[in-house]
Amino acid sequence: MPLSGEAIRMMNYVDDVSVTLRRVLALVPSLTAEERQRVSEYIRESRPNADSILQALQTK
Repeated sequence: MPLSGEAIRMMNYVDDVSVTLRRVLALVPSLTAEERQRVSEYIRESRPNADSILQALQTK
């Protein structure tokens, strides 16, 4: 079954997020321990996050 335009668009959004996360990973070595801690807390508390998206996709 072919994908709808909307599904393809959503997959492109995921690709964009992946590019952003690769950029974040590239900068991690330049952060101090305190900065790493603060950024990790910020990411953990961000909403929506990957887990909430996966849960929404798996709900019937």
